[in-house]
Amino acid sequence: MNNLKYIFLFVGISFFTSCYDLDLAPYDQISSATFWKTEDHAKQAMMGVYRKMKDHNVYGTAFMFDNLGETAIGYDAQSLENAFLGTYTDRTAIVVNKWRGTYDGIQKANTVIRNVSTMEISEEVKTQVIGEAKFMRALYYFHLMDFYGGVPIYDESIDLNAEFNNLLEPRSSVDVVRTFILKDLADAISSLPVSWPAADYGRATKGAAYSLRGKVYLYNKEWQNAIADFEEVVYNKTNNYGYALYDDYAALFTPTGQRSSEMIFAIQNKGGVGIDNGMPFAHYLGTRSTFGGCWNNGMPSITLADMYELKDGRKFNWNDFIPEFNEKNDVKRITFMAEHTSGNLTSIPDTALLASIYEQRDPRMMETLIVPYSTYVGWNANQPREMLFVVAPGTNENFGQIRNNKGWYAYLWRKFVPEGNMDGELTDRAHTPFNFPLIRLADVLLMLAEAYNENGQLDKAVIELNKVRQRSSTNMPELNSGPEWLSVSNKGEMSARIFQERAVELAAEGHRFSDLKRWGLAQSTLSGVIEKDLIGNSLYTRSFQNRDLLWPIPGQEIETNELLTQNPGWF
Repeated sequence: MNNLKYIFLFVGISFFTSCYDLDLAPYDQISSATFWKTEDHAKQAMMGVYRKMKDHNVYGTAFMFDNLGETAIGYDAQSLENAFLGTYTDRTAIVVNKWRGTYDGIQKANTVIRNVSTMEISEEVKTQVIGEAKFMRALYYFHLMDFYGGVPIYDESIDLNAEFNNLLEPRSSVDVVRTFILKDLADAISSLPVSWPAADYGRATKGAAYSLRGKVYLYNKEWQNAIADFEEVVYNKTNNYGYALYDDYAALFTPTGQRSSEMIFAIQNKGGVGIDNGMPFAHYLGTRSTFGGCWNNGMPSITLADMYELKDGRKFNWNDFIPEFNEKNDVKRITFMAEHTSGNLTSIPDTALLASIYEQRDPRMMETLIVPYSTYVGWNANQPREMLFVVAPGTNENFGQIRNNKGWYAYLWRKFVPEGNMDGELTDRAHTPFNFPLIRLADVLLMLAEAYNENGQLDKAVIELNKVRQRSSTNMPELNSGPEWLSVSNKGEMSARIFQERAVELAAEGHRFSDLKRWGLAQSTLSGVIEKDLIGNSLYTRSFQNRDLLWPIPGQEIETNELLTQNPGWF
């Protein structure tokens, strides 16, 4: 773990580049000789722990994780492409850097716990800050466990200044790591407040700790424990958490709704002139027609697009609207392709028919995806400009058209992609100022529905899932509300509904690959799948083997620490 030790040397330094405000970038450096003295020091150090989430290799590009599943497609962004093509190794950058970056977050949390515990400050502040650090340590270990399985455990007893040369622990089993995580979350639950004052918005809360613990239980199929934790926050069992679904799904992922009561725990981002403290949503999800000229490394898949139901709840099928669409690429080309000369359209498909088809779908489709011949407010000639999504070669933002950086005829993300320059809030494509939800109420409701279903409580599972479908702006018909196609009568049928609902509700939020793995569906869903574009062209073939359920332990770490063992299939 030589490289890990090297990173650990910088843990203390990075604390002192963090500002107390979660929303702002760090400013001043503070000497460690004068630190760990005041309540503000404790809180500033904790901001450094939170800030590590924005590391691109930790959660800073978590919206790209869906490229690993079937709901998104893409191409290289920090070597993620190597993973879904099966060409990655124990030396691939994303494999190595995720390990290092997440451990760096853990050691930041450890440093806070160890130092704050001996500070002469108010017990209330001390307890809360240590609770926050344990919540974050649990989150980081859970992230490592999800990708690598059992990992070495380093807690606050490790003093980096004295012991960084001796960080040679063997891997603990998954069960031991999980137990450690659950202990941290129990401590966090007992220490954290139900809410913070407005100035401290975004810090971990008791509800966030319950929700994360429920997720840990769910992943381990401890259904009753998961139910208890999720019910705590959904039904306010012992506290009034005040969580509620936000009425407007589309606005939830913009500054308008990002501080709503639906957000249980989110990465805090902020923008504006002189403030570069966001995440690269525009950069990786936006097109060349987006502010800054972006790369659209991640795009919605055809699979995801076709999962959005009709508004009456029936499954969507292109053949019901356009005969032989599914079977013939020639029909797909006639349906979608246009021709233009320097932006002047000389031939267009039946765009009225396409608009009608898309308008008949689950509203979340048009709120999440940019579909052909719809518009999007992009950026051109240093000003906002309405762009049309034309399916044709040679489209260009200078013509008022959306230009796909890869040249693919693919759906594009609307969710998380900024319009214009957000009235001046967006000044850097790598720092889009949208908060990114790691835990929100809709996710918790769907996890509770899953736990109920697995625990033999079908009726309760239906109730929770229907809440998500009945969000005001979504207003999809409830399951078991009359029509045969909405009927759910057994566990298997409900599992299929949860599979569907999590895909469309949580699109681009980074959950899908983990869901497929824990459901045992990753290989059957991903292995050998040929991803195609709107007109049937093959883009690439996915690879997935049993070994891909866990990423390899970085080879450099094994060479340095002979106690580390490699995951199955990676020898």
